[in-house]
Amino acid sequence: MSRAIMFRRLLVPLATALVLASTGVIAEARSAPGRTAPKPARTWTGTWEAAASGTAPALPGASIRNVVHTSVGGRAARVRLSNRLGTRPLRLGSVTLALQLPGAPGSPRAVAGSVRAVTFSGAGAGAGAGAGAGAGAGAGAGAGAVTVPVGRDLVSDPVPLRVPADANLLVSVHTPADSGPATYHRSALQANFVAPGGDRTAQESGAAYTTRVGSWYYVTGVDVLGASAAGSVVALGDSITDGTGSSSDANHRWPDRLAARLRGLPAHRRPGVLNAGISGNRLLLDGRGPSALTRLDTDVLSRAGVRSVIVLEGINDIKGTPEQRDPRALEDAYRLVVRRAHARGIGVIGGTITPYGGHGAYTPAREAVRQAVNTAIRTHRIFDAVADLDAAVRDPARPNRILPAYDPGDHLHFNDAGMRALADTIDLRTLTAKRLSPR
Repeated sequence: MSRAIMFRRLLVPLATALVLASTGVIAEARSAPGRTAPKPARTWTGTWEAAASGTAPALPGASIRNVVHTSVGGRAARVRLSNRLGTRPLRLGSVTLALQLPGAPGSPRAVAGSVRAVTFSGAGAGAGAGAGAGAGAGAGAGAGAVTVPVGRDLVSDPVPLRVPADANLLVSVHTPADSGPATYHRSALQANFVAPGGDRTAQESGAAYTTRVGSWYYVTGVDVLGASAAGSVVALGDSITDGTGSSSDANHRWPDRLAARLRGLPAHRRPGVLNAGISGNRLLLDGRGPSALTRLDTDVLSRAGVRSVIVLEGINDIKGTPEQRDPRALEDAYRLVVRRAHARGIGVIGGTITPYGGHGAYTPAREAVRQAVNTAIRTHRIFDAVADLDAAVRDPARPNRILPAYDPGDHLHFNDAGMRALADTIDLRTLTAKRLSPR
């Protein structure tokens, strides 16, 4: 790694901390005598994310209750809502945040007394609003109704709610009118709920939420304040990262499994985990959602407290239409991701592309491209660290295929056991190091 990059990676977090301190987000740290672990930084940390993958028809007059799962907890939260892919201004009549009743993953019911109104001061408006966006206003300082401009995200005011780690939150939004196509994340692998008539965002019982949907509408992120360890890691990927093949309503995607592993670390070393996977996504070309290069700023670099990113992208470039036949094109794209991340002081871990022999799109020529790309990831010093996911999940007897124990049947994605194997391959030291060194 060049001295210039090392200098930038040290300078950017320092500059960010100074900016946040000037807006009052960071309070003065006071260390307890004899304490060995550092006191948690009082900054925003990403606890959950869903990347905008496309649009769906609007649900005018309805309330939508999105169920999202936290990786780390905090003493307050803020919500990111998106009209990034919409074509008309998005009018939200009201938004609430609540804790889902424990033990009821398939229920829209909130914990009694936990429903909080979400307000918007306007400070969080803007595409790619980052760690400090929306933080200057106190809870309740803004309006409950808000309009999100076309192509923009909006970050809420702080919401005074103690958020546990490894818990489900309810983000409920009411859309009083037809605002055009709804920005959503199509494949949630999570039951979400719709109340077809009226503003039901404050309802605790959830009785009005009679319709289930399998997508997240409008909500694309939740941050927490006062997490045990400031900072987060983003998983940038396609359907494998999005969780295809794993159990629904169970949070068994490999980033979820990674978050579970991280909870075994001391409290001051547990970063949040953000899932920026989109089913069908490609590294180079738009299609199922914006390409990884197109959405890098909005889905990764501008998220709260990002310290590292794990990249698992490329299989859809290789097997899709049009197919990418030049391994160097993917290698160049990886290098661009790394340069842009390093400019923000963010480390990058590269995941080797997993096998797909037996899948309908498999051909020997495409397999040769996959092998060439994986060789480059392992040996060309593209990334700060490498997670050899291919080696961890392939069948030793048939290396172009996934181990049968990990295969849900389509020979491309992973079942719950396979998702665990992917997560177990990540070296946790690469996620929590202050600075990564090229391998």
